[in-house]
Amino acid sequence: MTLTSTMPAALSRALENKGYSALTEVQEGVLAPEAAGRDLLVSAQTGSGKTVAFGLAIAGTLLGERERFEEAGLPLALIVAPTRELALQVQRELDWLYAEAGGRIASCVGGMDPRAERRALERGAHIVVGTPGRLRDHIERGALDMGELRAVVLDEADEMLDFGFREDLEFILDAAPAGRRTLLFSATVPHAISEIARRYQRDALRLSTVSERGQHADIAYQAFAIAPPDKENAIINLLRYHEAERALVFCATREAVNRLASRFGNRGFAAVALSGELSQSERTHALQALRDGRARVCIATDVAARGIDLPGLELVIHADLPTNSDVLKHRSGRTGRAGRKGVSALLVPFPQRSKATRLLKGAGLTAQWAEMPGPDEIAQKDRERLFADPAFTAEHSEERLELARALVERFGAEALAAALLARREEERPAPEDLIAPGPAAYEPREKRDRAPREDFGEGVWFRVNAGHKQRAEPRWLLPLICRLGHVTRREVGQIEIGQGESRFEIRADAAAKFKENLAASGGGEKSVRITAEGGEAAPLASAPAPRERSERSEGKSGERAERRPREDRAERPRFEKAPRPDRKAGGAGYKPRTSREEGEDRPVRKGPKPDRKAGASAYKPREAGSHKPSGKPAGKPGAKREWPPQSGSIRASGGESLKRVKRKPKG
Repeated sequence: MTLTSTMPAALSRALENKGYSALTEVQEGVLAPEAAGRDLLVSAQTGSGKTVAFGLAIAGTLLGERERFEEAGLPLALIVAPTRELALQVQRELDWLYAEAGGRIASCVGGMDPRAERRALERGAHIVVGTPGRLRDHIERGALDMGELRAVVLDEADEMLDFGFREDLEFILDAAPAGRRTLLFSATVPHAISEIARRYQRDALRLSTVSERGQHADIAYQAFAIAPPDKENAIINLLRYHEAERALVFCATREAVNRLASRFGNRGFAAVALSGELSQSERTHALQALRDGRARVCIATDVAARGIDLPGLELVIHADLPTNSDVLKHRSGRTGRAGRKGVSALLVPFPQRSKATRLLKGAGLTAQWAEMPGPDEIAQKDRERLFADPAFTAEHSEERLELARALVERFGAEALAAALLARREEERPAPEDLIAPGPAAYEPREKRDRAPREDFGEGVWFRVNAGHKQRAEPRWLLPLICRLGHVTRREVGQIEIGQGESRFEIRADAAAKFKENLAASGGGEKSVRITAEGGEAAPLASAPAPRERSERSEGKSGERAERRPREDRAERPRFEKAPRPDRKAGGAGYKPRTSREEGEDRPVRKGPKPDRKAGASAYKPREAGSHKPSGKPAGKPGAKREWPPQSGSIRASGGESLKRVKRKPKG
């Protein structure tokens, strides 16, 4: 399909000025005759030109038969994107696409000044691009009037649902005019996207590109098995090996992004960080530094790098494995865009080989497993790049050649070449020596599990300063041994746990590698230290001797064996208790408590309890000073008592009389 066949002439000229000679598959699909004027549900792989595709798809709806827009007023189209970076990127793409047609594009994204956005909307715009939260805010405040809206585009709709924008999207779509076109563009079409399509679209045309069903032909997927402590060194070697014009490194957390950005900056890489904790201005400056060449490496999280398009991005490194297969495809889709070639490299710590295999299988991708390039391979690659440098074959000015001849005459050609090499080496970070994970790290998981365990043969013994006292167990020691020595469990033999230390056996052919990796790891972890014994070592001296089984434990289950008396002392005498007297009336030992025994100083009350109330029989008022002080406040019956009391005295523990202060009664 030619550029001028079914699109407005102004957009065709813009594409030609941008260097387009042909359209991509998804761009041709939206310009097909059956798609004209209809709602569209488009699924295409990242990097297939979806932004230009929906810009071309809504051009006929916005311009009609005209070649240029009329004066800007209320917006005619609304583009909704999941992230700030993607929204600003869409604005830049539509700016050059609609430049010939006189289109005015406004943006409304979080992190920017909302007052400036409201002023831009008041001045008028033909197309508004924004994020769901900020667009809803402008609609609720009356700053964004969608009364003349003709088209709504949801870009990366699946990502917006993943980010929790479903409620905002439904609010925006419900507020839009009923007669507008609704276009959904997404890399995948899950069930939630299908539900939105059925609710808000009318007779939608489903478009799916062929490239979505197969592996991206412009991306080379590679997987590298590495030792867990070598992650950062492996990233450095990959960056040095490829020497990509721009590279993107994905991390799982913001802390990892900050740590890698700091280390790469110290090593001489021109690196920037991109994470959610940065302000919008900082994120914009970081992306601009990559676009204009001031930075060559970007370390980012998944959320920050969703949907961004970096021109010339040649390398994507997965420093941390993605959480699922869709994230793997989204990450890798940042490279290999618009017909360019790219590399997607997965760094796989060999304990996570099975997870990497599941991710690749779930994404329908085939990766080439390879060994991580070391200093020798990087030096050879630098040599090839040096001989292929176009600067040696380019035409130079006469002044430069005259200076070069003077340098050769003074220092000689060999000295000049050596100085050139030295300067190039100073400008590039030195590669790192990596720990070899061993051939077992590259074997498929299924093959290792199903293969029978061969004879262990001779082994080399090592000691670890942890035993029963430290609650050491084989299920705790085995992962520690594999982690520190970078071996697999098939290379670990017997494990003997003693009282204060333990010992274990490493297969003879892996012992040298184990010692080297152990030394590189510092000989241990925290307070645990591993030392080599060498050869056949004696059993642990501190190992607890097995306890003899007593006759009590030799009986059958559920039976209690007869207990033997100890021979070193006489059997403990048994004392019989006297019979307990019968306290019931008429029983033996019964004695009614009618009076106390002689010598007791308190008489026993006989008869009914007298009524102490005033006016009752046997009532006798107590004389003043005859009662025993209780230390509690006195007062009228029913009245609230106060502390300290108004009068009286308190007898202290030392026999002293503490005079109370008389207070004036209330009322």
